[in-house]
Amino acid sequence: MKIVRSQKYTSSLQEAMFFISKDSKNRALQFKNQLDSHINDLDNIPYKFRKSIYFDDENIRDLIFKGYTIVYKIDISKNLITVIGLRNTQEKLS
Repeated sequence: MKIVRSQKYTSSLQEAMFFISKDSKNRALQFKNQLDSHINDLDNIPYKFRKSIYFDDENIRDLIFKGYTIVYKIDISKNLITVIGLRNTQEKLS
């Protein structure tokens, strides 16, 4: 499956990396590299993670990683996974 990352996800990732880099630039890069590895593995088992708690759709899933929820959508007919967004699990929904 092809994996694409939305602009919203990319922006949220940059914000998270900026926050982490205040403590350690190396940790921020390590966070991104490890997260990219998890996302890239989605093509092997796209339904590995739980159904999203934010959407009522079996094809939208939540990957939990180091205090963040990465929401992604699976489109079998297009052979596509779209990474929708990234949110800190400690933030309140608005």
